[in-house]
Amino acid sequence: MLQIGDIRIHLINDGDHRVDPGGAFGLVPRVLWSRYFTPDENHLIPMVLNCLLVQTGDRTMLIDTGYGTKLSQKQRGFLHLSRPNGGLVEGLARLNLAPGDIDLVIDTHLHGDHCAGNTYYDEGGNLVATFPNAEYVVQRREYDDAIHPNERTRATYLAENFQPLVESGQMRLLNGDEEVAPGVRVVVTPGHTPGHSSVVFESNGEYGIFLCDMASYAVHFERLGWMTAYDVEPLVTLETKRKWQQWVLEHNAIVLFPHDAFRPAGRLQQHDDGRLQVVSLDEAFV
Repeated sequence: MLQIGDIRIHLINDGDHRVDPGGAFGLVPRVLWSRYFTPDENHLIPMVLNCLLVQTGDRTMLIDTGYGTKLSQKQRGFLHLSRPNGGLVEGLARLNLAPGDIDLVIDTHLHGDHCAGNTYYDEGGNLVATFPNAEYVVQRREYDDAIHPNERTRATYLAENFQPLVESGQMRLLNGDEEVAPGVRVVVTPGHTPGHSSVVFESNGEYGIFLCDMASYAVHFERLGWMTAYDVEPLVTLETKRKWQQWVLEHNAIVLFPHDAFRPAGRLQQHDDGRLQVVSLDEAFV
């Protein structure tokens, strides 16, 4: 568990999968990214699905919900998805929590690997909320893009992951930065998508930030020019990272990453030569 003041954070691994490094690193040449990751025999590198369980005061909330349970066998095979310890709900159970205990779900954005766990099919085949007592929140701009996808985005913006919640009134659309719980603030961090959000934590003079896909891996945050091929506005991502690198250094904030199996959490340090390095915290997944 990570502690930021009075805020308690557990990292829950919703699953492991393997991805093409061309997607994870875009224009970064192999000679550079291979210093950090060794591809397997199929030229794939590891990626995990990190969800956050956050407890502060009487609030119990989740940040992102992973792939959920709606994937077909073919889809799981394509993603090379494995869950040796179960997914998000099983992780909650290891913390003695049930889906009904969650009172807030923050969707950083509406790509399938971050929000498909919002909903599931019940025994009657009905699409229902995985967390029945929770309010779900996402940026209005992100939702608008998700319901009007284009040829590039339509494969990852799937209405089944969010539209039932909007129609039932369980999902609230945010209009920019907002403190959604004491010490927990959703902030717009565009680039990966125009409506992408990160989550800032502040308590008793201590700080943290879940960057989400502003920096999928720790190395993405160390190097401004490194980003995924999936970023809709890569030059915007670069400037967003520049801004938040400075904030993290000024506040000595803990940084958390959505897809890094080896450095899911750490602190950013600046060396005398100006080079930035994320120093990993010894934090285990639930």
